[in-house]
Amino acid sequence: MTTQEPPQTLSVSQLNGLAKQLLEDCFAQVNVTGELSTLSRPSSGHWYFTLKDDRAQIRCAFFKGKNMRVNFSPEPGQQVSVRGKVSLYEGRGDYQLIVDSMQPAGAGALALAFEQLKQELLAAGWFDTDTKKPLPDTIRHIAVVTSPTGAAIHDILSVLQRRWPSMQISVLPVLVQGEHAAQQIANAILQANIWQSQGRKDFDVILVSRGGGSLEDLWPFNERIVAEAIHNSALPVVSAVGHEVDFSISDFVADIRAATPSAAAELLSPDQSELVSKLHLLKGRLANSQLRRINRWREQLLSLSRRVRDPRSQLREQSQRLDDLEIRLQRQWQQTQRQRQQRLTAAIQQLSLLNPERQLKAKYKELSTLNHRMQHAMKQLLQQQRRNVKNTVQQLRALGPEQTLNRGYAIISNATGTIVRDAAMLETNQQLNATFSKGKAELIVQKLSS
Repeated sequence: MTTQEPPQTLSVSQLNGLAKQLLEDCFAQVNVTGELSTLSRPSSGHWYFTLKDDRAQIRCAFFKGKNMRVNFSPEPGQQVSVRGKVSLYEGRGDYQLIVDSMQPAGAGALALAFEQLKQELLAAGWFDTDTKKPLPDTIRHIAVVTSPTGAAIHDILSVLQRRWPSMQISVLPVLVQGEHAAQQIANAILQANIWQSQGRKDFDVILVSRGGGSLEDLWPFNERIVAEAIHNSALPVVSAVGHEVDFSISDFVADIRAATPSAAAELLSPDQSELVSKLHLLKGRLANSQLRRINRWREQLLSLSRRVRDPRSQLREQSQRLDDLEIRLQRQWQQTQRQRQQRLTAAIQQLSLLNPERQLKAKYKELSTLNHRMQHAMKQLLQQQRRNVKNTVQQLRALGPEQTLNRGYAIISNATGTIVRDAAMLETNQQLNATFSKGKAELIVQKLSS
């Protein structure tokens, strides 16, 4: 007999992990169509919703980064087609679908997405004509964002070669249809602006173009990422996508829309044959104008030559006039010198009459006399002031305490130096100071009497 081993006991977490791995391995990529229900968009940027039909439903998670590529606004009740992988949320054991992409389902899905994005950008002002950038007056270098192997680039080059062969063209190669086309187109527009700002390229305009096709073929030019790159471009952008009847979001956002790639090339280039004709016409006009001007100048020159005198006679006259002026100048200078000499002689004579030496001697004598008088007066004044001071000192001494003390009186003061004028100010055994005419003594109060 063989013994059967008991089955392994799993934790809930282990069981959910195994189930998740099994689901993801078996359903790594599935496409599911259903009705949107209970759509929520928390602040994290993730989308959580339920897909259902008339018999079942499944929870779905559409994480941020993936859902940013959705080019329409999903609403509950809308039929959509999603692509993703089946998984399991281990925390709750919930079976769910991790979504990678979402498209409207059914007929007219692309048309609906186109119209939704068009209305959104229209409301945002991205189509306003007053925000459009004008084309430069002279275009020398075009950055063409298109497929290097498509029909559009051949049409553009053919037109430019015929109209203006010297035009410089830089092709920024991109995919123009398929899943990654929109990102490549947006990156090329951004790169052209970066090169222009860094001075690495001297682009005048960007041409975004491709040939005709179905709505699905032209869809990259209806993506928000392309519209945003065109809107943010510092360089003017011309959009030429599809045929004349085709319209894309890039046509509305671009600064100028051209019906076809060939029309865009004609719009951005002058016609050399037309310019050559205009050049010949202008050349003839310029030659005629110069001939008329030369003839007019010749007539003016002949007229002036008849009026011009021989310059040698003018030089002789000017030389004679110069000699006359020189003689007059010499005479004037000599006369001026004589007048100045006469004024100087008169001034010297007048100065001798007004010599201040005698006046100075008289003033010195008068000053000496006044000095002696002032000294005598000051001496008398000083003696009088001394007598006044002596009398004042004698009066002060007569009125001062010394005379009183000399008559046998004394000045009594307490310990603080206050003069005692009344016995009421004293106390028994109080120490006092007595000042006499000659010397001092310390006293003790033994008895007070009224």
